[in-house]
Amino acid sequence: MDNEAFEQVEQALRSGGPAAGFAALAGRALLDKDYRLLLEVRLLEKRWELGLPLIQSGPLEDLPEAARRPYEEAFVAAAREVGGLFLGAGDIPSAWPYFRAISEPAPVAAAIEKVQPGEGLDRVIEIAFLEGVHPYKGFELILACHGACRAISSFEQYPARAGRDDCARLLVRTLHRDLVERLRRTIAEAEGTMPETERVPDLIAGRDWLFGEYSYYIDTSHLLSVVRYSGELDDPETLGLAVELTDYGRCLSQHFQYRGDPPFENVCADYGIYLRALLGQDPDSAVAHFRRKVAESDPEQAGTAAAQVLVALLARLGRYGEAIDVSVEHLPAPDPGRRLVCPSTLELCQMAGDWERLRRLARQQGDLVGFVAAALKKT
Repeated sequence: MDNEAFEQVEQALRSGGPAAGFAALAGRALLDKDYRLLLEVRLLEKRWELGLPLIQSGPLEDLPEAARRPYEEAFVAAAREVGGLFLGAGDIPSAWPYFRAISEPAPVAAAIEKVQPGEGLDRVIEIAFLEGVHPYKGFELILACHGACRAISSFEQYPARAGRDDCARLLVRTLHRDLVERLRRTIAEAEGTMPETERVPDLIAGRDWLFGEYSYYIDTSHLLSVVRYSGELDDPETLGLAVELTDYGRCLSQHFQYRGDPPFENVCADYGIYLRALLGQDPDSAVAHFRRKVAESDPEQAGTAAAQVLVALLARLGRYGEAIDVSVEHLPAPDPGRRLVCPSTLELCQMAGDWERLRRLARQQGDLVGFVAAALKKT
């Protein structure tokens, strides 16, 4: 800061006392847009008012009890003011530490919501996505600024349950849109007319020539990843788009038919069956399909993946009794260190409202808490 600033503040102190000096210092900080200095000014003013040492040298816990609360309140107000000034200047990365310090992410989330894709947004994306301020918007910016590959990798590290389904829907819809655009463009180049439909089955029907030995229209690794994520969803519209993606994937040549993990070894075919069942399309055949997978699987090599998927499917279909039977037969007693992709046996009993079976199974598994829960529901 230049000499003029020091002279102005000194003159204000001489002519108007401490209050005038603080006002002059704050005014200079605002004029220079030195908002970090403004925070220090506000806190210095509060230390003067409370009779505290003017140079802060220790943590807040060291302050006298009577002064601690008003000083903390002054810090919150100053952090809120400074964070707001940074947001007003469009500087989200500089604003975030102040709002984070006072546990108020909402203003930063509101600012992030208005951000449009562009250059130099990596720190904003990090705050939004990895630090959980606005995960969905952060994910949207990743997809728009860095593409599907980065977005899919980021989805694996999604920081919270809230908003995850929205991001999976965005992935499905984006990939479906890209596929439709490229199929329509290819067809128009070959046939001279742009198809009006945006349904993948209609675009590929009767056009086997689209699928040559090395022909593909979206990155196959992206396709397989997004199809896998779609199994978490429950809204019919997006599930329908995911099914269309599997229809396309099944038509690809063997060069692009990569083997997946059991019980989805043939990723597009197996997920197509699973997703259609979630839409109510021939669920009995889907259940039979995955029952065969369980019967054919080797637990020593593939573990219980097939059984978990079958249980999850039966639970999604509301067939809790069957799900419990499969769980009892094929899934061992729960291990706290082991995460299932399906509800546990006791959770299934609760979903079914079968309290007597819950009581018996809890006793067999040595789960005293589950046993008491069942007994309470029966009383």
